[in-house]
Amino acid sequence: METTSRVGAQAPAAEGGQPLPSARRTVDGYLLAPFPWYGLDEAFTGPRWLMQVGMAADGAVEHGSIGHGDEPSVRNEGTEDKEKFAVVVTVAGNPARRTADGTGLLEATSVSSAAWLAGVGLLSFTWPGQMDHTLRDDWLEQQTETAWVLADDLAGDDWSTLSLPVDGVPTPFHYRESEFGWVLAGSTQEGVHVGAYGRGMSAYGLGFAMIKDIATYAAQ
Repeated sequence: METTSRVGAQAPAAEGGQPLPSARRTVDGYLLAPFPWYGLDEAFTGPRWLMQVGMAADGAVEHGSIGHGDEPSVRNEGTEDKEKFAVVVTVAGNPARRTADGTGLLEATSVSSAAWLAGVGLLSFTWPGQMDHTLRDDWLEQQTETAWVLADDLAGDDWSTLSLPVDGVPTPFHYRESEFGWVLAGSTQEGVHVGAYGRGMSAYGLGFAMIKDIATYAAQ
């Protein structure tokens, strides 16, 4: 699934070049979405924070992420046992369609789109122990390709089925674990696809719910 730009991807820089807390990240991109956003349900009482929004080639908001728990750093030996987080990815349920200028074709989105975005999201906070910095780009490229192959075969042996509540309704999800964390993906009755990834928090006890007012996240 192609995305050409991100809105609200990073926090503004404070003096000294350090990012401000995630509560200051812009909600503007999220407000442009014509679909509802999802996060963990009210059973989760920890911190929630905005992450990033992905846009299609025609400028339409196509997906975005909401974080829960600890804001993860790239995994290393000092943090891997301490950080507990879950990130929920909402993906618009779009059919294949032409770009606004009629010159191209945008791919349809699916549960596989959510699974791939979740898999890549987990990798972005992963750094295998003992790996040299110069090798990580090659490793990340290989693992990203693997994440796509896995997402394209949700009926394969690498995935199991997990039932979790979405807006209170038991919903089937495709689920897999790796040494880096877990990934899951499914669809909602609202016509959007939901992916999630995390570490330190068990996926088995999670529930998802539509966010009633995404603007409130800008103040958290």
